[in-house]
Amino acid sequence: MWPLLSTLTVLCIQMLLVMCNPLQQVLGVDGVNFSVHVENQTQVRDTMSRRHHRVYQLYSRTSGKHVQVMGRRISARGEDGDKYAQLVVEADTFGSQVRIRGKETNFYLCMNRRGKLVGKASNRSADCVFVEKVLENHYTALMSARYSGWYVGFTKRGRPRRGPHTLPNQQDVHFMKRFPPGEQPGLTTPFRFTTISKRGKKDPRKQLPFST
Repeated sequence: MWPLLSTLTVLCIQMLLVMCNPLQQVLGVDGVNFSVHVENQTQVRDTMSRRHHRVYQLYSRTSGKHVQVMGRRISARGEDGDKYAQLVVEADTFGSQVRIRGKETNFYLCMNRRGKLVGKASNRSADCVFVEKVLENHYTALMSARYSGWYVGFTKRGRPRRGPHTLPNQQDVHFMKRFPPGEQPGLTTPFRFTTISKRGKKDPRKQLPFST
């Protein structure tokens, strides 16, 4: 009887070690960098849930205008509310990787191997994937997911800069997200403060507009 119990105990311990081994590898116990593991997981496409779409404008810090996707041509000269400046941002990963499409033209913002910003009708290319980065100054930067270290940037005249000539601390790559005119979220009714006087302490519910 006792030898049988000891054998079962050894088997249980072995099974526990086998089950815990993958967890040890993930946590870096075996020398695996956990930050690299997390980065790899954020690049995995989320096929289990629906793609998240957002519509907004990208205000360029240098040009003082908005990014436009006008077919194959890209610029940062759009006025507030310009139809070519309304962008549909598609996110389908667990991380911050996005694809940016012009709402009017259905062309995607892409960066080719020479670092030039171009518009493409299809989003299948890895050139059309960017990583959203929120900077310390609260601006947003868009780095190419394929060419690490290359950012979306524009000159003061709204002309695209090539990726190799950009740095994350340059104002040329700083953008501010803005809702298109008429689509700003807001309260339909103003918030009303409720004060309780000495007379109203006995029944404060009379002063609440949502009391039942």
